[in-house]
Amino acid sequence: MDVFNLRRQIVDDYATFARSFTRIKADDLSTQVNAIYANDQFWPEPLLQISPHFQPGASVDELSAAGEIEPMTAKIFRVPDAPGIGLRLQTHQQEALTLARQGRSYVVTTGTGSGKSLCFFIPIVDAILRAKAVDSKRRTRAIIVHPMNALANSQMEEFDKFLKLVTPQQPLTFARFTGQEDAEARRSISANPPDILLTNFMMLEC
Repeated sequence: MDVFNLRRQIVDDYATFARSFTRIKADDLSTQVNAIYANDQFWPEPLLQISPHFQPGASVDELSAAGEIEPMTAKIFRVPDAPGIGLRLQTHQQEALTLARQGRSYVVTTGTGSGKSLCFFIPIVDAILRAKAVDSKRRTRAIIVHPMNALANSQMEEFDKFLKLVTPQQPLTFARFTGQEDAEARRSISANPPDILLTNFMMLEC
């Protein structure tokens, strides 16, 4: 399939449809309108973008062997379709992990699909596992604040996807508290605080 010819066909069909409602009898006006349509003023040229290639870093197995992350962290973050293979991080993800281990703040700005979530998923999970090894008392150890419920829901699915890889083990727990939960679910969260709480800024006061 030639996507450019397809676009041209769609644009031509839509232009014919858009112009079918009026018939301009004045030659001077007709000439101007035809020129506007001919210049593609109503539908700009296709936007072409190149998918960036991100610099590869170490795998979670390599980081675990080097003592950079806990062995359980490496067991959690596997390739979902091939659990026998540990995730290979990209350089910006590994740098985020290093900064987090040093207790430093960081901001990640990079393109869609570049794995920004893992820049905080892995450091949070690893820090919680280390903390629980020292003190197993149940309490919430990390609060992730999302700007929208849809994002919180998506991130919850991501956590669930990785933690399923170590089932039936439950090395850590997580829960959503965004206002979508009923009273019973809220009481359960309060009585049994999860290690990780996914919420929004409105619910922080509750």
